[in-house]
Amino acid sequence: MAISEDDVRHIAALARVGLDPARVPELVQELNGILEHMEELASVEAADAEERPAGFIALTMLRPDTGPQLPLQRPCEAFAPEMRDGFFLVPRLASHEGDGERSP
Repeated sequence: MAISEDDVRHIAALARVGLDPARVPELVQELNGILEHMEELASVEAADAEERPAGFIALTMLRPDTGPQLPLQRPCEAFAPEMRDGFFLVPRLASHEGDGERSP
C-alpha cells in the first residue's frame, strides 16, 4: 500500500495541521519508507519468539556498586541541599505540581 500526495494532504486536513505544499513530496517519500519497513517487519517469522505477557518489562539485574568512591570537589550539600536515603531530592516540575510532595 503506497501513500500518495492526496493521502498526505487529506491526513493533514483531518489533523488540522498546516502543510507546506513544497514538503508534500518529501513526506510521501518518508511515509512510504516507513510502510516498506513495516512490510519487512511483518515478513519476519516470529513463531519461535518467546511470548511475554502484556506490560512485561525485562528487568536488568543490578550488580553491587563496588570500588572506591570518587572524591567530589564540594560536599553534596553544596549543590543538593536535600537528600533522602542517599538520593538527591529535587523540586517537582511546574507541570507535575499538585500533591505537594517532593520526588526522591
